[in-house]
Amino acid sequence: MQKILLLDRSYTERGRRRMGFLLVKRTFDVLASFCMLLVLLPLGLLVALICALDTKSSPIFSQERMGRGDKPFRIYKFRTMSPRTPADVATHQLVGAENYISRTGRVLRKLSLDELPQLWNILKGDMSFVGPRPVVLTETELLARRRRLGADLVRPGITGLAQVRGRDTVSIQHKARYDAYYARRMSLGLDGRIVLETLRCVVTGEGIREGGHSPEAAARQVSGRRG
Repeated sequence: MQKILLLDRSYTERGRRRMGFLLVKRTFDVLASFCMLLVLLPLGLLVALICALDTKSSPIFSQERMGRGDKPFRIYKFRTMSPRTPADVATHQLVGAENYISRTGRVLRKLSLDELPQLWNILKGDMSFVGPRPVVLTETELLARRRRLGADLVRPGITGLAQVRGRDTVSIQHKARYDAYYARRMSLGLDGRIVLETLRCVVTGEGIREGGHSPEAAARQVSGRRG
């Protein structure tokens, strides 16, 4: 009986620490995203102008992605691909992706500047700075694995553990495991390490693969339009 009480107290204390961390994490997300939206507004306007001129289309691209608790939401990015690009296909699976990426889009994607509009997603509560990367609804295998492992219970992020462990070169199985590990072990320390490693990956371009090249990737490509 005493052991049961000790275990119960341990789980209760762990739950309190997790709730406290989630409150701190959300508070940071709101304050940081709001400040960054204000500070980076001039840069955002410049990038938007460049994207509009280069793609000859709306500079903002939105797409349905899977969010926390299997609830889809609209994610926002600067448009770095042609409006003729097939819709709802992950870029790393898109056959001939290099043919759709705009001239300036290559630079913006390398520097991750196309992700700046997602600060609005963070402020709204759709996303966090750190968490499993939200994927398109057609990535059913990854979504199913995340669901089984409990990785769908946290807010998706601009960056995550899988993104600093190989990004587009990581298999679906390993990506789901990384996401599940983060969902179970999330902490301020882990978030800090992921952010620092993300900066390194942005500088080195590590793990970036634009487009799929296999017959399986070609079979997954669907008709439609994206940006």
